[in-house]
Amino acid sequence: MTIAVINYGAGNLPNVVRALQAVGADLIITADPAVVRDAQAVVLPGVGATADTMDSLRALGLAEVIAEVVATGRPFLGICVGMQVLLAASEEFGHHACLGIVEGTVRRLPTAAGKIPQIGWNQVAFAPAFAAHPLFAGIPDHSDFYFVHSFYCDLTEPALVAARTDYGLAFPSVLMHHTLAAVQFHPEKSGRYGLQFLRNFVTLACAPRSDVASSTAATLPPKTDGTYPCN
Repeated sequence: MTIAVINYGAGNLPNVVRALQAVGADLIITADPAVVRDAQAVVLPGVGATADTMDSLRALGLAEVIAEVVATGRPFLGICVGMQVLLAASEEFGHHACLGIVEGTVRRLPTAAGKIPQIGWNQVAFAPAFAAHPLFAGIPDHSDFYFVHSFYCDLTEPALVAARTDYGLAFPSVLMHHTLAAVQFHPEKSGRYGLQFLRNFVTLACAPRSDVASSTAATLPPKTDGTYPCN
């Protein structure tokens, strides 16, 4: 099965591609909306600013396609800015709209964090409801991952926060909803546990759709009315 890696000019694209290939992924690197729309799974890398990323995605006709892919339940992974643009809006370089797939706003890390941007290794603490999620298989809780960012995702729905990291505040470093996953850290730069996370994603991407849906939905905490967040 082929995983589409979206090429909109992100600087970390080559590293992401090499890491995915190292864990056995069959990839197609593309900026073609039709190819992304037909892909069985999609990865959105990202570094830099959300506004520039959104401009590139819109210019390529990919913004709407990404939303379509997520809505159809195909495995999707956003990395760093690829996580941030999933939110409704960003305050980076002025308030502007993002993809709006997940409710929330991208905000600057607080001055209490000290040095901004955060550059280097930091721990990722799993939310208890997600500790057994297939994407965390083989990864100990509180493992170190590599971060490079000045902004974080302030999610409206806490139940989508699969893991948090402390840097001036406990910000969401992993979000998950069914087959949608996104990480603020760079798995491609995070050594063996970063590769394990990508390996887990490839495994889910290659599984039959019904198996993926059941394995991921089972880890999501239901609301009091019995539905899942974002339904």
